[in-house]
Amino acid sequence: MDTSTKIYIAGHRGMVGSAVWRALEKKGYTNLIGKKSKDLDLRNQQEVFGFLKNENPDVIIDAAARVGGILANNDFPYQFLMENMQIQNNLIDGALKTGIEKFIFLGSSCIYPKFAPQPLKEEYLLTDSLEPTNEWYAIAKITGVKTCQAIRKQYNKDYVSLMPTNLYGYFDNFDLQTSHVLPAMIRKFHEAKLNNAPVKLWGSGTPMREFLFVDDMAEAVVYALENRLPEYLYNVGSGKDITIKELAETIQNAVGHKGEIIWDANKPDGTPRKLMDVSKMKEMGWEYTTELQEGIEKTYAWFLENIEDIKEVKM
Repeated sequence: MDTSTKIYIAGHRGMVGSAVWRALEKKGYTNLIGKKSKDLDLRNQQEVFGFLKNENPDVIIDAAARVGGILANNDFPYQFLMENMQIQNNLIDGALKTGIEKFIFLGSSCIYPKFAPQPLKEEYLLTDSLEPTNEWYAIAKITGVKTCQAIRKQYNKDYVSLMPTNLYGYFDNFDLQTSHVLPAMIRKFHEAKLNNAPVKLWGSGTPMREFLFVDDMAEAVVYALENRLPEYLYNVGSGKDITIKELAETIQNAVGHKGEIIWDANKPDGTPRKLMDVSKMKEMGWEYTTELQEGIEKTYAWFLENIEDIKEVKM
């Protein structure tokens, strides 16, 4: 892979896409393309095909998606299913039809069955039922994985899918209605610290989750870009998990909140455990470097520095 390779990063202004952009620039890549959603609607097939035909990138990295936590997935099932399929189908089919040889599709660990054995191996895909609170997003992402696999099998193109665990970091979404658990906790603990108030959190605190700093995810994408991985699907994570209660206490300490934590056991916990088996990526030569406490401290520092500009954050 040459540093002048033309690379289109779909979703380049999101948390993952922007991290990939930074990582590529840091490595000297100079021919990166990004389009704002107002300038290119990825749900519109005609717009996407026209854009790809005109720009003719060598590589597509698909970091674009409609994302959100349990609440958003529950409230907007149709949008989470349809819009994510529209986005990825237009990009993948457009890439195939315009002769693009390399495509990196980014998904989520929620593609795996709710009660799959732990840690989650790539071969557990489609072996049982999904977690109901995010099945709409998961089904969309599974279709993306299988579409890339089909192209890889039928056309022998280097289309690979990377499934990250729960990501967090710079440019995360801190809106309490649509955010994931870690950034939501950062905001809740920050606001509670300012108001000298307790923090109320969903569930029992007992589910176990794995987290990966987004800059580490970006490095995994760069690795997949610069190497032809022999299989169609790879998990990307730290291979370590903690309880939601431990996560809350870690964030509480990082933020400096001194009040009480109240757990609302009437709210859903979601999947009891989600730990990724990341041995395949490790065998290929990639593994994470940022430990959770360090990543949380970096994320909170960024949150404080950008509090006025963070989308949807109304302090």
